Amino acid sequence: MQEGIIVKGIGGFYYVELQNGELIECKARGKFRKDNLTPLVGDRVYIEKINNSQGLIKEIKERKSQLIRPPVANVDQVVVVFALKDPDISFTLLDRLLVHVEEKDLDCLICFNKSDLDEDGKFEKVYSIYTEAGYKVIKTNALKKEGLEELKAFLKGKITVFAGPSGVGKSTLFNSLQDKVKMETGAISEKIGRGKHTTRHAQLIRIDDETYLVDTPGFSTLDLSFIEPNDLQYYFKEFRNFIGQCKFSSCLHVKEKDCAIIENVEEGNICRIRYNNYLDFLNEILENRRNTR
Repeated sequence: MQEGIIVKGIGGFYYVELQNGELIECKARGKFRKDNLTPLVGDRVYIEKINNSQGLIKEIKERKSQLIRPPVANVDQVVVVFALKDPDISFTLLDRLLVHVEEKDLDCLICFNKSDLDEDGKFEKVYSIYTEAGYKVIKTNALKKEGLEELKAFLKGKITVFAGPSGVGKSTLFNSLQDKVKMETGAISEKIGRGKHTTRHAQLIRIDDETYLVDTPGFSTLDLSFIEPNDLQYYFKEFRNFIGQCKFSSCLHVKEKDCAIIENVEEGNICRIRYNNYLDFLNEILENRRNTR
């Protein structure tokens, strides 16, 4: 058997890149269905070749991480891409994405694209908010290839998934970082004010040894119902230094007396925009639990 990595999956066929660079079209063994295991892009697998171009996936190695949307395995990190304008930044969606990244314990880079449209200094504001929260933040201009060297340095030696809403330039950035696959880019829809979905499936592209990119479909909502109410606080990085300092050990940081999180919001140590999103997400999770009893 030979070892490889699934770089694409379409209609029950899995395209496995072997260590020598060969690309083999494979079907999965029936036993995976019995075990309720579906091969994913990013899976490290062992295959048995049937001929020079076809094979059978015999074994899937243990995954170190798994994302549900997009369905990708063994991702090391996430580049969260938002535009500084067209479309405007949705802090709610950005923080919702970051909660998902933190829940999966993945490294993260926040990339604000379309820097040429930043006429009112918005980048300085968002840079301050998210670097103080503990994130690495850069700005880019995919069309002019500005900021790409810093982005490439972050990607090296890792499997990186790009995430963010449609129309922010994910596919343009992706195309600027490699020349093996050209992703279709889409304009902002004038009618609805957001990008058209242009990427149809997750695909892994090797840009050099052990450096892979995944381009993914755009999306505008992310469900948080699977998160336990008490766990949400740990997915806001800037809360962590103050968790455990509240008067009550069960504090959810809403209206409780002597809450360290609320005190640090009032003192300006925690961004109020982020805190308000925490409250909204917590209420959403609690409301979902009340409705499903």
